[in-house]
Amino acid sequence: MMSLLGRTDVDAGEVFVNFNQNITSLAVATSGGYSLYSLGSVDSTLDKIYHTKSDELFLIERLFESSLVAIVSQRAPRKLKVCHFKKQSEICNYSYANTILAVKLNRERLIVCLEESLYIHNIQDMKVVHTIRDTPCNPQGLCALSSSSEHCYLAYPGSVTAGEVQIFDAINLHAKTMIPAHDTPLAALAFSPSGTEIATASERGTVIRVFSSQDGSRLFELRRGLKRCVSIVSLSFSTCAEYLVSSSNTETVHIFRLDRSATETAEGHGGKQSSDDWMGFLSKTVTSYLPTQVTDVFSQGRAFASVTLPEAGVRRMCAITTIQKQLRLLIASQDGYLYVYSIPTVEGAECQLIKRHDLRLEDHYAMDIKGLNSGVSIGGAAGIPPSSAGAVGSGTGGNGSDGKSAVSVSGGGDKPSGSYASAVKGDDPVGPSSA
Repeated sequence: MMSLLGRTDVDAGEVFVNFNQNITSLAVATSGGYSLYSLGSVDSTLDKIYHTKSDELFLIERLFESSLVAIVSQRAPRKLKVCHFKKQSEICNYSYANTILAVKLNRERLIVCLEESLYIHNIQDMKVVHTIRDTPCNPQGLCALSSSSEHCYLAYPGSVTAGEVQIFDAINLHAKTMIPAHDTPLAALAFSPSGTEIATASERGTVIRVFSSQDGSRLFELRRGLKRCVSIVSLSFSTCAEYLVSSSNTETVHIFRLDRSATETAEGHGGKQSSDDWMGFLSKTVTSYLPTQVTDVFSQGRAFASVTLPEAGVRRMCAITTIQKQLRLLIASQDGYLYVYSIPTVEGAECQLIKRHDLRLEDHYAMDIKGLNSGVSIGGAAGIPPSSAGAVGSGTGGNGSDGKSAVSVSGGGDKPSGSYASAVKGDDPVGPSSA
């Protein structure tokens, strides 16, 4: 996710863009409100699921295809609102001591990232179940949450001087492993769909690495470029986990193919060299006499394909998913466009532009519902128990009061209502509406 602290881009007429966890929808926020789009027919049309006028937003996350969205506005950057947009209601809101820099969701947890702490909520009732305090200073709000419920891991920087990745088990609430990923501080993190792998990039931006999130072992090392250091903005695994896509502050988007069969074959050989591997043997023999920096370059994978966009300096979120049985590269740009590309089957071939959608245009597929973010709390939608209101848990996962955060909950009752539980499970998917 982009960090839009300050939001000078909104004043310039630009937009905030963000894909949901399984790349089925796109959230777009402008100075006048926000919209949600379905990506099911994006080759030809971009159907708007929902639109509302609201305060200027700088964070919005949708939970899969459900009706739940988490939003943070410019006007109240320390307050998180969780809303059921289909029912036009606010479920609850939490206030924090400092600005919210990132929000991450899956079907088990909701993560709120501040500059020096992380709050872990149980998404079923929105109670804070754990707080990670005194994290290394993280002004960009860099963190990642696996979309998988089975491997529900949280990743965040472990150092301000080096590229250390802390992996935290967000279900069992304990640290899992620390990965020394890079020499320089981290710039981007992304989990694979299964949560078992994590991709990392540093501030230098020349090398992208993929590690096992379970034991920290290095699986892939990918070379983005040699000529210049760049700022990586977006890292994303494809929904099939066979590709990794990255965007930066340059005009080029890189696609890497993660060839796991080659890795498995090498492991299967047990280190023995066959006659078919003589080129690999020769390469290893030659590189054994070269400096480490040179041998690293030899072993790094190159981009499978790339896309060159009109200009540099524009922040872009990228994703690869299957749409109508075809693999597609989606590039959502902060200047208000969504690009749709085909992905070649042959390495080095060009990605073909299929469609460019203008996200700033109005269309006839949207609901326009006012009042969702008017500051008026609409009760009865969530039914979250009043006992969940109060201070957040302590750093050890307890519920002691520390005065750091407060929660205001809409609705009443002893248990969350069926409508909210259904929304979390995704049982009430929302389609395009002509309303």
